[in-house]
Amino acid sequence: MFYISLVLSLSAYPKIRPKQPYPMVNKTQHSSNCAACNCKASIFKNLSPLEIELINSSRFQVSYKAGEIIFKQGTPSPYFVCVTSGLAKIYIEGYGKNLILALIKPVDYIFGPGIYVDNRHYYSAAAVEDCTACLVDVTVFKKLIRENPDFAEEFIKRVSLQSIFNFDQVISLTQKQMHGRIADVIFYLSDKIYCQNPFEMTISRQDLADLSGMSKESAIRILKEFKEEGILTISSNTMEVLNTKQLRQISETG
Repeated sequence: MFYISLVLSLSAYPKIRPKQPYPMVNKTQHSSNCAACNCKASIFKNLSPLEIELINSSRFQVSYKAGEIIFKQGTPSPYFVCVTSGLAKIYIEGYGKNLILALIKPVDYIFGPGIYVDNRHYYSAAAVEDCTACLVDVTVFKKLIRENPDFAEEFIKRVSLQSIFNFDQVISLTQKQMHGRIADVIFYLSDKIYCQNPFEMTISRQDLADLSGMSKESAIRILKEFKEEGILTISSNTMEVLNTKQLRQISETG
């Protein structure tokens, strides 16, 4: 997680070609140069033009259909994945049930801890909506982290924020009743993911249940109770929180 400006010219640095992609990554195409891209994650703001070109030379763009696997838990982890459009989810495949750790929207990235341990994915990722992502050779990314301290610091900040979110998630899942967990998920969707109220849910009811650590049937039942109590309305896939104060109280009391 640490980087300093590159001291070698790009011509001196060996050209890095993308490794053979996973079997499901079968729709690759090169997009416009990274230097002109408006979809760069904020961590790349500290890279020099030479470093941006190094990223550009080692990446490719992939399109995924909704429901398509981006990578699977337990597989090798050769790429840093930056989601540039659409919505994706990262989730742990448990014993018969999945637990969604987070939803990934543009412009954010997926970079698991296994990169620095055993080069394996410790969770799976899949497209929730049709989406595109840029895949960057992980050796290039790690080189920039080692050599550019500002880039490394920004990366550490983003990893730390994700850890804080996961701590809050653990509290919600282990210490709150089902109503409180659903309330937390609704606030997560309205405040962090869709950033509006009302909002159209592009995730499924099963995804909502997997975010809250409960069965689909239990999640649907609690949503129905919230609707009957006038806390929210649901019409097709559009949800609107009508009583934010009451929903917040349910979240806080669990």
